[in-house]
Amino acid sequence: MANTDKPAAAALTRRAAALLAARGCEILSEPGTTQAARLKVTVCETDAELAARADLLVVLGGDGTMLRVARDTAGSNTPILGINLGTLGFLTAASGRRLAAALDAVWNGGCLVESRSLIEARGAFAEGRVAELALNDFVISRGAVPRLIELEVHVNNEVLTRYRGDGLIVSSPTGSTAYSLAAGGAVVSPQAEVFALTPICPHTLSNRSVIVRLDARLDVRLCSERVETFLAADGLTRARMQAGEVVTIRRSRHSAHLVRLAGSSFFDTLRQKLNWSGSPV
Repeated sequence: MANTDKPAAAALTRRAAALLAARGCEILSEPGTTQAARLKVTVCETDAELAARADLLVVLGGDGTMLRVARDTAGSNTPILGINLGTLGFLTAASGRRLAAALDAVWNGGCLVESRSLIEARGAFAEGRVAELALNDFVISRGAVPRLIELEVHVNNEVLTRYRGDGLIVSSPTGSTAYSLAAGGAVVSPQAEVFALTPICPHTLSNRSVIVRLDARLDVRLCSERVETFLAADGLTRARMQAGEVVTIRRSRHSAHLVRLAGSSFFDTLRQKLNWSGSPV
């Protein structure tokens, strides 16, 4: 499975297929990748079908591709090996130039599989019912007009606060290094079972990111009228919200199973991707 918009995707996909075929593996693919890379393999019509039939999903792309695959294959226990063709690549296991080494490591047992919880959002809106999954985060934010929105947040039916600003990010542990980090949220270890609630440009300087248990129920009600407001899942707009409407966010029963190579860790990735050198300069 590949992000076919990446210039290197087709050639690297063909190389991955050749390396796996040399190991005696049966190669499966989905239509977009098959066509772009001109593969002669068994084609599965959907990502979900592919995950159900495969023993390993090799995903060539960046974090956005990994997020899409995690959502589309929710409910599958098939491990996902990410090969980075993007920029940061927090969710991938290796870069494109280390493709062969990564596949060798998987073949020889030099890897582990991490379970990352997905989160879900549900709501009954004027435009219809919404039920969405995300691996990183849900964001409730204003539209193009630069006006504040007001959001009331309840945690397990208890009022937390009302946020006034550009919006609110509700992130999983995996998503703490995405939009939440850019908005001033904390970096959370993927093994910490918590939500991070991070306001976007809050009008009250005392508003800060709040950490709550991952098994909590979060209800976010839009209080503002006449301000265009949207719900997004992993950066993709999913619904328009109107005043008085509530979106409920909680842990999903589904998880994504990400392959990590032996010797690597979340903290190694942080130091590398965020250029944490330990230097005082």
